[in-house]
Amino acid sequence: MLARFLVWALLLLVVWRALRSLLRGIVQGASAAPPPPAGPPEKGELMVRDPVCGTFVLPSRSVSMRDRSGTHHFCSDRCRQAYQER
Repeated sequence: MLARFLVWALLLLVVWRALRSLLRGIVQGASAAPPPPAGPPEKGELMVRDPVCGTFVLPSRSVSMRDRSGTHHFCSDRCRQAYQER
């Protein structure tokens, strides 16, 4: 009988604490000030098109190659090799 009482008391304590924590979170979330605006985005980098597969890549992260017609940017070594084999 005492064990059953202790189990119920422990269960009620756990449920009470969970509900209290939930309600505290709801009140805190509802009364919090909205976050400040993020501000202007950072300046982006202009993307270039891979002449083989057409994928857009960032020049700083691309596989590049120079030839007589200028600098070309590729998404992978495979695309660069395919361009060289033309």
